Amino acid sequence: MSQTSHAEATGLQRLTRKGQATRDRIVEAAAGLMFRQGVAGTTTEQVQAAAGVSASQIFHYFGDKRALVRAVIAYQTEAVLAAQQPLGRLDSMEALRAWVDLFVSIEEKLEYVGGCPIGSLGSELAETDAAARRDVERGFARWEGAIRDGLRAMYARGDLRRSADPDALALALLTALEGGLLMTKIRRDPAPLRAVLDVVLAHIESLTPRRGRTSQ
Repeated sequence: MSQTSHAEATGLQRLTRKGQATRDRIVEAAAGLMFRQGVAGTTTEQVQAAAGVSASQIFHYFGDKRALVRAVIAYQTEAVLAAQQPLGRLDSMEALRAWVDLFVSIEEKLEYVGGCPIGSLGSELAETDAAARRDVERGFARWEGAIRDGLRAMYARGDLRRSADPDALALALLTALEGGLLMTKIRRDPAPLRAVLDVVLAHIESLTPRRGRTSQ
């Protein structure tokens, strides 16, 4: 990828307000199409039509489809983090339960189509585009970090036993979410997502001093 394309993919080029609005419209349109159809199933012509732009505008802002895909990964990462932001810090069992309810409700509204907007991209691109895979990895790292911060706060307050590992719990919770989203997508049923997240939350709750057998 050229230096120009890389700058465009990472949002480093300077744009006018109108230019930024056009770029944002292209990314939003591409994100919606790729979520429903996949990256391979989405053409730049379809993005043009959805965004109401010309081929030259897509080339101007992104250079090629790979750069556009990387912009979509960044867009979806921000969208996922923004969706859970109203919950605040995930530093209590109540907040974690609300987090589970949020993602189950999102799937219900989407009628269980599409799965995870970041995970679906990663699954499709991991073996074919190393740069995109790293972008997805960084997106997941940010998401995991937001969960981990809350669990570390619980640990620091003494709301988790000393034997608990907040970092491992954060990774387990995010991994459970991803697996649950995939099964829910395949079965068109929220039960797998709810079941796996409830199991992980039950384990986390068992590590609270008032629920655990001993405090270590």
